Amino acid sequence: MAKRVGIEVSLAISEAVKQAKVDAVAAYPITPQTHIVEHLSELVADAELDAAFIPVESEHSAMSVCAGTAAAGARTYTATSSQGLALMNEILYIIPALRLPIVMTIANRALSGPISIWNDHSDIMGARDTGWIALFAENGQEAYDLTLQSFKIAEDHRVLLPISVNIDGFTLSHVIEPHEFLDQEEVDAFLPEYRPAVQLNPDQPVSMGMVGVPEIYAEAKKCQDEVLKNSEAVIKEVFAEFATRFGREYRVVESYRAEGAETLLLTMGSVSETAMEAIDILRDRQQRSVGLIRLRLWRPFPVAELRRAVAGCRRLAVLDRAVSFGATGGPVAEEVRSALYGIDGAPYVGSFIAGLGGRDITIDDFIALAGQVEKMAETNEIHQYKMTGVRE
Repeated sequence: MAKRVGIEVSLAISEAVKQAKVDAVAAYPITPQTHIVEHLSELVADAELDAAFIPVESEHSAMSVCAGTAAAGARTYTATSSQGLALMNEILYIIPALRLPIVMTIANRALSGPISIWNDHSDIMGARDTGWIALFAENGQEAYDLTLQSFKIAEDHRVLLPISVNIDGFTLSHVIEPHEFLDQEEVDAFLPEYRPAVQLNPDQPVSMGMVGVPEIYAEAKKCQDEVLKNSEAVIKEVFAEFATRFGREYRVVESYRAEGAETLLLTMGSVSETAMEAIDILRDRQQRSVGLIRLRLWRPFPVAELRRAVAGCRRLAVLDRAVSFGATGGPVAEEVRSALYGIDGAPYVGSFIAGLGGRDITIDDFIALAGQVEKMAETNEIHQYKMTGVRE
């Protein structure tokens, strides 16, 4: 049995990056991700990681450096959060278009204003259409495991796309949890040396990022979208291999006590574990038919898997941790409604927004949420969204 080590989640992610034997790390500090790159700088300084550690003057520069190192054929990593991700935004669009398999941890944090350093999902939702694969971890072990798997997924020649691994800032990033680390030999067997399909090399010149005239631009974007959608199959393959090798199983849509449930809650991130506690109370003490589904994969959106997960349920309460201003629901709820539109027997979908700017979401909140969506479904209430826990 693997030895369990108590370690801060941020440092566990850094250890995964070390075990992946990255070639380049571009880093700029921002709360609450700083501990990740801070520890990587120590690993490089102590010669435990043979990589170029490149401190830069901004997050925009960090992602620009990542573009250069990845284009040159280096296994590349970075991490950011909140306003840092927003500052990267210009370059975020370029990376997948150039098919550069960068891995980035996002310690999810609220966007300004007002200024907030606490957790919600507004940063990643602002970057949802940039073309990156996006995964969500619920705890530290998952963050470690998903980091290792992300390099393998991104670098597969059927994919060659960047991946963000999202962890809830502070809720996960700064918490000490037990982790089971793989041996380096196990990681090496699972994650082969990166061999780029195309790289910048003066001996074999290639061009990247050329002008897309109107005659080719639409075709380039269509190709990019198809590659992103098709990456789901590779993600599932890598998840399955990881489970076979190491016994820890991941699915693009995961469930908890959802079989036969008439009401389902849908969550992403670490709040899912709080929701599980609520489901146990609803099931065991109150004898109510309520279950939970969680999105592990946000992009590409797992439409078919979601439809299978909710088949047979009558009501679905989708919890968002970000506001899509001026829309008719939270960003996840809108995606779910779209995926279920026109499906015979599709459940009533209620959109709920909670936990903005780090506000706690409690077990009682989830219990109340289940009751609320049941009442709304009875009258087929049409609403934009309901924001829970807001003071009048």
